[in-house]
Amino acid sequence: MEPPSPINGRGAPSNTVPSRFGLATRDADGDWRDVEMLVDDPVGKLRTSVTEEHPRTIVSFNQSPDIPFDRSINAYRGCEHGCIYCFARPTHAFHDLSPGLDFETKLFAKPQAAKLLRETLAKAGYRPAPIAMGTNTDPYQPIEGRYRITRQVLEVCLETRHPVIITTKSERVLLDLDLLTEMARLNLVGVGISVTSLDSGLSRLLEPRASSPSKRLDALEALAKAGIPAHVSIAPLIPSITDEYIEAILEAAAERGVRSASWIFLRLPHEVAPLFREWLEAHFPDRAAKVVVIVRDVRGGRDNDPRFTSRMRPEGVWADLFRRRFRLACKRYGLSMDRELQLDCSQFRRPDLTGQLSLL
Repeated sequence: MEPPSPINGRGAPSNTVPSRFGLATRDADGDWRDVEMLVDDPVGKLRTSVTEEHPRTIVSFNQSPDIPFDRSINAYRGCEHGCIYCFARPTHAFHDLSPGLDFETKLFAKPQAAKLLRETLAKAGYRPAPIAMGTNTDPYQPIEGRYRITRQVLEVCLETRHPVIITTKSERVLLDLDLLTEMARLNLVGVGISVTSLDSGLSRLLEPRASSPSKRLDALEALAKAGIPAHVSIAPLIPSITDEYIEAILEAAAERGVRSASWIFLRLPHEVAPLFREWLEAHFPDRAAKVVVIVRDVRGGRDNDPRFTSRMRPEGVWADLFRRRFRLACKRYGLSMDRELQLDCSQFRRPDLTGQLSLL
């Protein structure tokens, strides 16, 4: 079968509903995309919809042994950035939606996030530790410009002196430079920006609605100049697609005042694997087979290795090569490979839900 044709401005080439949950499948008759486009937009564009949801809690806790945080906040579900490789895409399948185009066009926002966070922090048994934001979907994706949920959460964290770690692919993080600067002064925040290549054309294919590589680097520079701990992450590293940029990304980041860096090899859990293969066939048919072979080589012969620790640490000769290149480049440009930020939890002050503190 011919691979689906790419849709301008979107990452996923298709919208297949997964079968692993026993959901009803969608059978394409050859015209499904044209029909959906016409319904959504008379000029033929897939439009983004946002549904507001109201969960009971906003802080998610985890006990994963291979990630450096035990709690996180995701203000949104789905992500309009449309990164084809996003490991969070399968989460849309839990809601009878496709990890493909649905993930990047049918979004969910949690407007009560700040209120829910305040309630969690006010609990007598709560003990502070850095909250990670941007671990599932980007806190600064385009709809943040409308909802400003991330900013509201940061305002609560600044008020209560609670530490936060942010990961994003968007220059929109600079919209909150005032809050981040004050939080950095109190040693309460660190910001990581992922840069996957320096080629804006490639970025438009990989991450169609994320900020361009140059704007991400400019954002890193602005953060560093403001005294905010700025970290560059090459995430993910895609063999034969983006690996040629390892050294150049690290050099560019170092020139802009960044002092630490990390990398994560491509992960293809569940429905991400077939979507990514469709994307490869559509955009890089000449090297698609090579990319798949290398990915499987570092993942023990599979598309994905779900095991703790090893999922974040690829193995084999290709992994060793990328690891060595990254280490040597960090040494050359004076970048630390230590991602552990020693943020200050001792300043935490529990919020008063009665509102009395606002009178003081």
